[in-house]
Amino acid sequence: MISFLELPLLANAAIFVFGSILVWLAGTKLSRYVDLFADRTGIGEAFAGALLLGGATSLPEMATTCTAAYSGAAKLAGANLLGGVAMQIAVLGIIDAVVLRGRALTLFSPRSSLLMVGVMLIALIAIAAAALSSGEWGTIAHLGLWPVVIFGFYVFSVWVIYRYEGDPRWKPSGELAQPPESARDLKDAYQSEYAETSTRALVGFFAIASLAVLIGGFFVAKTGEAIAEQTGIGQSVVGATLVALATSLPEVSTTYSAVRFGAYSMAAANILGTNSIEIALFLPADLTYRDGAIFDAMAPSSGFLAALSIIVTSLYLWGILERRDRTILGMGTDSFAVLLVYGIGLVIYSTL
Repeated sequence: MISFLELPLLANAAIFVFGSILVWLAGTKLSRYVDLFADRTGIGEAFAGALLLGGATSLPEMATTCTAAYSGAAKLAGANLLGGVAMQIAVLGIIDAVVLRGRALTLFSPRSSLLMVGVMLIALIAIAAAALSSGEWGTIAHLGLWPVVIFGFYVFSVWVIYRYEGDPRWKPSGELAQPPESARDLKDAYQSEYAETSTRALVGFFAIASLAVLIGGFFVAKTGEAIAEQTGIGQSVVGATLVALATSLPEVSTTYSAVRFGAYSMAAANILGTNSIEIALFLPADLTYRDGAIFDAMAPSSGFLAALSIIVTSLYLWGILERRDRTILGMGTDSFAVLLVYGIGLVIYSTL
């Protein structure tokens, strides 16, 4: 396997840029394919975003997490999974400010199914926090029971979300906000472009784009870690943020693309669904960690990351419930609150 730390800094930077471009291009295509598939099959934007788009963008994270666990870096692997949840909720706030510019993202996401996805995510994080605080209480063939419980609950949550998406018990009232004209034009353009493309071909395109995201995302994450070390910022908050941004690039590209063409519910579900998968990745991380149970090897400070993730997720669910079109600095008040809390949380975490 390539040791990126042994490569020159310029070589790592070049690979990082190449991987970033590959992820961005493939990620924007993924959003379109999933949106088209959701329209044609009727599975719903929230479920498609949480499972299909979230699953595809989680592939690089799974590769880097398993690699870190296999090499014995259990603290890094565990903190990356829990810290990635809060980081990717912050991504929604950044995209709110950059793309919508003066409108609240949650105003355009009046789906009760998104609340269900968020509730299931909070439950998953809480189970992981319980595992971290109590430690592993049983193993079977070197596999801890907590990761099995977490993965089992994730499968259960997918079933719950699918059932609820098909038959929601309630719907938000009030006038629904319409996407900007530019977003509708973009969606009409790509729907016309793929009008003659069969659903089977779309599935093939989705698989190819997912593979490109996996390859590009892996190189972005690994070179990002190497660059952080080679420049001397690997142990600082800045270094941790660089690596987190690198591993979150697939989510950034797909979410940005989805928001641009007006698939707001799918964009939010992509982030929430990806985060649920991140917590479920404790199972493969434990399977590849060879020195015991991964929850026993994690740092207690990772519990703070779990709490931070629950708080920022709750803030976004609050925004979806209220659907207020109030903005601060060009973003929704909920997005501003998420970024503020996340920034404060990083400062506190750096002192632990």
